[in-house]
Amino acid sequence: MEVLAHSLFSDFDISLFISGKHFRLYEKFGAHLIKLNGADGTYFAVWAPNAQTVSVTGDFNHWNKEAHSLNRRLDSSGIWEGFIPNVHKGAVYKYAITGFDGSAIEKGDPYAVRWEHPPKTASVVWDTDYTWKDKAWLKKRPKVNALNAPMSVYELHLGSWQRDPSDPKRVLTYKEIATSLVPYILDMGFTHVELMPIMEYPYYPSWGYQITGYFAASSRHGTPQELMFLIEELHKNNIAVILDWVPSHFPGDAHGLYNFDGTHLYEHADMRKGFHPDWKSYIFNYDRNEVRSFLISNALYWLDKFHADGLRVDAVASMLYFDFSRKAEEAATNEFGGSENLGAVLFLKDLNEAVYGNYEGVQTIAEESSTYPGVTHPVYAGGLGFGMKWMMGWMNDTLKYFKNDPINRKYHHHQLTFSITYAFSENFMLPFSHDEVVHGKSSMIYKMPGDEWQKFANLRVLYAYMFTQPGTKLLFMGNEFAQTHEWDFKNSLDWHLLQHPPHLGMQKTVRAINKLYTSEPALYEHSFSHEGFEWINADDANNSIFIYIRKGKKAKDTLIVILNLTPVYRENYLVGLPFKAKWKEIFNTDATEFFGSGKLNENVLLPQQVSCHGREYSIEINVPPLAAIVLKQGK
Repeated sequence: MEVLAHSLFSDFDISLFISGKHFRLYEKFGAHLIKLNGADGTYFAVWAPNAQTVSVTGDFNHWNKEAHSLNRRLDSSGIWEGFIPNVHKGAVYKYAITGFDGSAIEKGDPYAVRWEHPPKTASVVWDTDYTWKDKAWLKKRPKVNALNAPMSVYELHLGSWQRDPSDPKRVLTYKEIATSLVPYILDMGFTHVELMPIMEYPYYPSWGYQITGYFAASSRHGTPQELMFLIEELHKNNIAVILDWVPSHFPGDAHGLYNFDGTHLYEHADMRKGFHPDWKSYIFNYDRNEVRSFLISNALYWLDKFHADGLRVDAVASMLYFDFSRKAEEAATNEFGGSENLGAVLFLKDLNEAVYGNYEGVQTIAEESSTYPGVTHPVYAGGLGFGMKWMMGWMNDTLKYFKNDPINRKYHHHQLTFSITYAFSENFMLPFSHDEVVHGKSSMIYKMPGDEWQKFANLRVLYAYMFTQPGTKLLFMGNEFAQTHEWDFKNSLDWHLLQHPPHLGMQKTVRAINKLYTSEPALYEHSFSHEGFEWINADDANNSIFIYIRKGKKAKDTLIVILNLTPVYRENYLVGLPFKAKWKEIFNTDATEFFGSGKLNENVLLPQQVSCHGREYSIEINVPPLAAIVLKQGK
């Protein structure tokens, strides 16, 4: 079995690759099952410009490192390639590389679409063939995944959402997860799921954020085709799929991208730019054209081959700044002496232009904690071009406020009003993510003060506040039924809690909030614009009451939201009206079905010509303790 000279690369491919503009590299690099001169086999191509030799070693040649040496292209691309007959689907392989310094290196394939199940570390010859049946979804996706549509995201970790009750150590397959996840999301009314990283990664406690196989669906849950099946089942039920994506850093595992050809190929050679002190991982060299091509090709691969509807880009702030999590004296600077990583800025702009330019109805979402300007502004206007950005400031201020005993909340009143001052500077998503329920931060329910009843009432009103504020929403799994433990990636969620009324009530609350959010245009038509929000009263600190209006395109869709963040029942509370009309309570977190005290306003509320909150007309209403109520024009 010799290596036959063959190439999938044209001269144009090579020029695009070395200029950082080839965004479909997965069609060329990696292992491709093809037929050459009548023989079935596999074409291999790998980028290792500083290697002395590269060969393919695998189960088909008894791991002989000399048997199949690849040919180095005669151009300046640094690509090694060749066709090996009779290497079939399922063959296990690595690249045996003689490094720049003469060292012997064994690497997995950066473009492999399948890897062995960890802790094994070899790549597997496989394909991404699949007969998709989600045409109807793709056709309507631009409308349902648009920025003026409701977006309620359920974030989950596939390995711990649910486990096999008869064998709790075993993680479920993509197909098994589909059977229970799809009906659950439908029943709960979430519009999107976000999967924490499902790309192949060696170390399970990294939750998937330390990736070695960027193009491979994690074999812990099955084959690439089985992940495609899960995504397709969600699409058939009009549920969009966002994938967590990590172009910020990668681990130093011997079989991964680090020191790939005996040099710093994918990572910066300058460790002030190339090593992440917090995560002990390596940062991509965004100044290198071929690395930007690799990463953008990877983003497009998940949209192309797996029909993902969006990418949530992890740790964007760590990419944008050389001094992220470093002391100033230990940080590198750019050529102008600033702390911005200009290569990363270029990469993110190119990424978003490529994603939005090639796919209809997709979104990119930045998990970005800094005040970098214009993250969601268009590239042509000087922005980074993301569709949305996580509103970390809102999340921090909100949780800080809610942790206060209600008796002290009047002293912290404007922690909840502050976010509106900058709410429309970006397209914000409001997140309560996995990061908030790990590492001793406690579960959402135990962040809340008071006795059991008050804890649950606080959490219900917190979620109602979140879903009636401007912006899209994200809730981590387990939060919807008030999981009591912090998230544990090694075990299933505590589904048995649902036999207890407060937890069942919480789940019913979230289901009802999702229904309210997705059926009331005022809550989503102007998610990112001043037009959709107006305060009625932001200053009643003594009573810890907040009143605001949410507006849609039509006046009849207008909603009034009233929050009472103390356990005191406020009777005959006067509320100024946006306009003269009869009002009806359409939602109340204090309903008994939610485990509330049942203090509802069941009658139509009639306007009276009594000025209040600077408005001519008002209504009198009973405001239940630790509760949110929503009013709409009634008859």
